[in-house]
Amino acid sequence: IGHIFISHLHGDHYFGLIGLISSMHLLGRNKELHIYAHSQLEDIINLQLNASHTELKFPLFFHSIPEMKEEVLFEDDHLSVSNLLLNHSINCSGFLFKQKKSRRKIKKDLVSKLKIPFEKISSIQDGADWIDNNGLIIKNKDITLKNSPPYTYAFCTDTRYNEKLINKIIGVDLLYHETTFKKELTNRANDTGHSTTFDAAEIARKAGVKYLMIGHFSQRYKETSELLYETKDNFKNSILAKTGLTLDFKNLHA
Repeated sequence: IGHIFISHLHGDHYFGLIGLISSMHLLGRNKELHIYAHSQLEDIINLQLNASHTELKFPLFFHSIPEMKEEVLFEDDHLSVSNLLLNHSINCSGFLFKQKKSRRKIKKDLVSKLKIPFEKISSIQDGADWIDNNGLIIKNKDITLKNSPPYTYAFCTDTRYNEKLINKIIGVDLLYHETTFKKELTNRANDTGHSTTFDAAEIARKAGVKYLMIGHFSQRYKETSELLYETKDNFKNSILAKTGLTLDFKNLHA
């Protein structure tokens, strides 16, 4: 774990963070850790560390999430992460993860057969054709293979029904959207800054996402499957978030 994104400062979303940081420290971590959250969290974590006279063995960096605008929070060669303004009872941000398009894979058996020099491989992976010593042009598609398409993931919790999200998450491969309540408690959801199963399904349907994952369920529901059934009435490709769940995006497209 190198980067942690915290949506907002209600306890159920960050109270466990100091324990995680402390465990990393006790286990001898030395790799830097980056935390993206609203600015007050830095003061909270530093207060806890100072109170316990803990000097971390690893560098800890805080990055403030803007309260009133959306921007790229993190970016490297593989993906970018942006914040999404949500409509909750306090400042709250969702996150949009965009994988970058990977370079084409070169057919290794053709490298030696066509005597392609090593220094030319990079440009071919970026889409260039190959011209051999006789001037014959070999199309890029004939000497390379497509990589997997870049995937997108939107994480939206906690929030009221918010149509402003739709244009920002159009066509994402996977949308996580909170469904704290069933549709019958629409007024309760709005009063507390949350969404219903119907709200999540409507956002997913209007945004044309491929899959919807629901979570953040009220403790009143002992069988979370009933929330899934209600969501599927409005958006068929819905799945249930569970502790420890691991998803392979390739399987979502199978």
